[in-house]
Amino acid sequence: MKKIVLSIGLASALFAASVNFNESNTSANRVNPADGGVILSYHDSIKDVKKSVVNISTSKTIAQANHFSPLDDFFNDPYFKQFFDFDLPQRKSKNNKEVISSLGSGVIISKDGYIVTNNHVVDDADTITVNLPGSDTEYKAKLIGKDPKTDLAVIKIEAKDLSAVTFANSDDLMEGDVVFALGNPFGVGFSVTSGIISALNKDNIGLNQYENFIQTDASINPGNSGGALVDSRGFLVGINSAILSRGGGNNGIGFAIPSNMVKDIAKKLIEKGKIERGFLGVTISALQGETKKAYKNQEGALITDVQKGSSADEAGLKRGDLVTRVNNKVIKNPMDLKNYIGTLEIGEKVVIDYERDGDNKQTSFILKGEKENLTGVQKNLIDGLSLRNLDSRLKDRLRLPRDVNGVLVEKVKSKSKADEAGFKEGDVIIGIGQDEIKNLKDLDQALKHINKKEFTKIWVYRNGFATLLVLK
Repeated sequence: MKKIVLSIGLASALFAASVNFNESNTSANRVNPADGGVILSYHDSIKDVKKSVVNISTSKTIAQANHFSPLDDFFNDPYFKQFFDFDLPQRKSKNNKEVISSLGSGVIISKDGYIVTNNHVVDDADTITVNLPGSDTEYKAKLIGKDPKTDLAVIKIEAKDLSAVTFANSDDLMEGDVVFALGNPFGVGFSVTSGIISALNKDNIGLNQYENFIQTDASINPGNSGGALVDSRGFLVGINSAILSRGGGNNGIGFAIPSNMVKDIAKKLIEKGKIERGFLGVTISALQGETKKAYKNQEGALITDVQKGSSADEAGLKRGDLVTRVNNKVIKNPMDLKNYIGTLEIGEKVVIDYERDGDNKQTSFILKGEKENLTGVQKNLIDGLSLRNLDSRLKDRLRLPRDVNGVLVEKVKSKSKADEAGFKEGDVIIGIGQDEIKNLKDLDQALKHINKKEFTKIWVYRNGFATLLVLK
């Protein structure tokens, strides 16, 4: 027994000797708010910015879903339809339209009535109504401009001497900073929630095309969208945008668009009514793992593909080049490059520093827009359509025959002329009148030679057949 006790004691001593803990040499000082009637409060921090946060309500008319009887279900069953080579007409309800309403928030950015909010709060709205804090007066708002790629929009009401928010520099933010989310959650009226900045520069969330989110645990709930995220001074650091939630409620993971991005987009929307971004024309990825060993620079945006005819192609950039700076701004990762190019306008001079085969090089060029890069994605050739060149990879993914050539319809904007003409996502434009269309360049040339006062015959490949659509 003595040997056993001794062995255990020795083992314990060895274990204790192998662990060192960092211990504080000072005792904690605590303040008791109850002493002297002290109350900890951030009331003064948010009392002024409260006047800058508004409630936004919208309404829009949508088509109701068709109503079918059990007999309709029977006749439309695929096992029944295989014996009859036709589709039965679908019956619509007498009142096949309905008006839906939604609520959100916005932030006053000028004394004369400009308000910034999320694009998804006002997108496709027929009417936009604004309520100022502490007032029952309703203002009809006009949409000034929107940018779906950042989920931002600017609206305006006819009012004067409003309380405009003060912008903070979001580049100065740090993880752990105290922040407050202000808005109209669930339509219950104005409220404030508090938290900290959980993370910065969050991307690849899948919410917007251009992402550089502030992550916070301050409660952001439905209706808070478009509201203010402010620091402990009451200065705007971001616009509340979205939450990650499985059940629709707050789980402590909310995202806001940084104030610097908000200011830049809002200014351009007010001045021009739209965002015209420059288009570089590259596919990029991050340096990871073994790929870092092939480069002297360990940070940057690695070019994996260059679109023919794009700004990058004309500048001489190639696959394998590592972009490290743009206009002397350090590029640490692909999102840095994407977001910075997204702030530049068409026609701006761009200077890019990059590494190729171990050498640091530099090139300069004039940035072109998407319409001038007809090998990539194009949104302006036909109103309401987002178009893309059809390549072999897309054909494989969409299971299209190899001999089908044309331009792919990626998206169709609701209520647009293209939507009314019957275009659908997945259509392949193969002809304009008698002209054969193989790519965006062919489409652009064909559209230039048509008589815009007449109907345009557009041939699309759909479900294995050529279908004629007519566009006014």
